[in-house]
Amino acid sequence: MNNDWQPKTRLVHAGSRRSQYNEVSEAIFLTQGFVYKTAEQAEARFIELGEDEFIYARYGNPTVRMFEERIAALEGAEDAFATASGMAAVSGALFSALKAGDHVVCSKALFGSCLYVAETLLRRFGVEVTFVDGTDLAAWKTAVRKDTRLCFVEAISNPTLEVIDIQSVAAIAHAAGALLVVDAVFSTPIFQRNLELGADVVIYSATKHIDGGGRCLGGVVLGSRDFIRKTLEPYLKHTGGALSPFNAWVMLKGLETLDLRCNAAADTALMLATALEGHEKLLRAIYPTLPSHPEQALAARQMTKGGTVLSLDLKGGKPAAFRFLNALKIVKISNNLGDAKSLVTHPATTTHQRLSPAQRSELGISDGLVRLSVGLEDGSDLLHDLVGAINVC
Repeated sequence: MNNDWQPKTRLVHAGSRRSQYNEVSEAIFLTQGFVYKTAEQAEARFIELGEDEFIYARYGNPTVRMFEERIAALEGAEDAFATASGMAAVSGALFSALKAGDHVVCSKALFGSCLYVAETLLRRFGVEVTFVDGTDLAAWKTAVRKDTRLCFVEAISNPTLEVIDIQSVAAIAHAAGALLVVDAVFSTPIFQRNLELGADVVIYSATKHIDGGGRCLGGVVLGSRDFIRKTLEPYLKHTGGALSPFNAWVMLKGLETLDLRCNAAADTALMLATALEGHEKLLRAIYPTLPSHPEQALAARQMTKGGTVLSLDLKGGKPAAFRFLNALKIVKISNNLGDAKSLVTHPATTTHQRLSPAQRSELGISDGLVRLSVGLEDGSDLLHDLVGAINVC
């Protein structure tokens, strides 16, 4: 890869490897294993892999490696490891870096499954976890200790869209000798450079914007070569969370249009949030770059755009939210996001339903809150659909 390439070019060409046929589109190497010419060659590979050598699809695959190298080039990471899903990436990054007796500090505003991993699974295996208000730097400073091994945040929280000051939290973590792990799904690889801001490890659910078409599950962990190969890889290759070659190929195709799709969806999201803010049937419209957002200045400093997701808090609670969802014609009800289709969900009864009412209230997830992932439809059509649905509430 040419190091002078701009991100859009890297999204199309980085990491490419071609067979003897010199195909234009990346090949799918749909194989579990690999043949060795001699017993000596097999022995040598199990001792140390060469630059373009593979043993078993759980350890690595040429199509998967193309995806890893391409997104690492985009992110500015030394290396990457692709996983079977976004949650395989989250759990792999956390469990591979931790052991019983370690201490972790997490932002309390997390996706439901991430919260389950942090508050239930890590604690079950002897890791002490402290939760803080991710936007409160004083809380981070108080919570971090000498035995803190890792800090974990969502760059933008799901679904209340809190924006975390990555640079400041990284400085607090590093002062204690801890790693900062950032789940960057909502900030996307396009709008925020988390490694440059100080993160040590960045995670994406490739299921979301990277696929972008609602087709495949996938995830990826990015960071230093030492972390990826010495900490993460031994854990993932033995526990089996590998990305399939076919899904890796879908993700490669998704990367080619990622910049175009994310920018188009973010422009529409900002237009919708601006148009809907102040509607008489809304308590609030939430979008990171709206002037009304508490972290608007931080979002403007960290991000090039505010992302593809906005949240609306409807007056009237759950009944109003359900009437809104059921009245939509274009926007589809689904708990996914980052799709070409606009999708909406009611977090209190879906992604965060496991939490108690008190926990949801503490996180700002009201019964009237809906999360809207903006797709690639015409903005005027989406606005007409949303306004019409709000008006029946």
